[in-house]
Amino acid sequence: MLGYATISNLASPLDLSGSHITTTTMSISSALTLTPAEVAVALVEQAVAKHNTRLDKTFFKAVLAGVMLSFGGLLDLIISGGSPGLTTSNPGIVKVLGGLVFPVGLVMIVLQGFDLLTSNLMTFPMAALKRAIPWWGVPLNWIVVFFGNLVGSLFFAAILSKYDGLMVADPYASYVRSFAITKAITPAWYQIFLRGIGCNWLVCIAVWQGIGAKETLSKIIAIWFPVWVFVACGFDHVIANMFSLPLSIMLHSELTTDLYIRKSLIAALIGNIIGGLFVGLPAVYFYLDDWHAGGMRDAEEARIERKDSGPSDSEKSA
Repeated sequence: MLGYATISNLASPLDLSGSHITTTTMSISSALTLTPAEVAVALVEQAVAKHNTRLDKTFFKAVLAGVMLSFGGLLDLIISGGSPGLTTSNPGIVKVLGGLVFPVGLVMIVLQGFDLLTSNLMTFPMAALKRAIPWWGVPLNWIVVFFGNLVGSLFFAAILSKYDGLMVADPYASYVRSFAITKAITPAWYQIFLRGIGCNWLVCIAVWQGIGAKETLSKIIAIWFPVWVFVACGFDHVIANMFSLPLSIMLHSELTTDLYIRKSLIAALIGNIIGGLFVGLPAVYFYLDDWHAGGMRDAEEARIERKDSGPSDSEKSA
């Protein structure tokens, strides 16, 4: 999902001649982190690389991302569902503990380079606004990654959570069924929508911080805390819900597939889109105002040129 970014590989495919990156900030970036302007450029470059990746690769990377995120979701459910006494006496502590372990899924996605929809909701509009990719590339990627994440999440829910017996007995099954009520049935549509905004605002901050860190441990820490916050607070992540809510349907909760799609999935998705834009659009305004995509502005033309000149640096990174 995320590639490692340094000043040396950013300068090659992208034209930074018009950016506000100064000698001072360049020297700062040689330490442990990239500057905000460099992170913004790295995210645009990442979106270009993803746009130029074959759709079959994008789809299967998205499938694996759905699986990885579900590993974190399962651990969250095991901790939260396996603590009924603590949930009754101190529900806030259970939320904090569940949120503490959930980020392992996003960390695995980032470090393995898989595709999660929620980060692409931020990066692809950034690249399109700077004309580094065509506008049609935005919905195309979102659709492919959405269904890839869905397939991976449903596979994990059915095979690695239900049919292997991990979540079919109490207290876990009862918790999953009650979780569906509090997550998708009780809240109003607009409440799920607003929770979706808060969720992806934090997830995209985590992605931003992760790409700004230059070594693995720093990336893990940078990603962990914002994701911990969104889970503990109860915000709605459309892909994370693709695991937990369908699992509740498989375990015969009150939630139906039709209600899940109409009320939870659509509301969380739209909220996540807006949450991603709340990070991506200010980044374009603050750091990429006079940045130019150079030779990467027309992705279609770049693809044609590579037939003659070989793969670009961005394609290699994909």
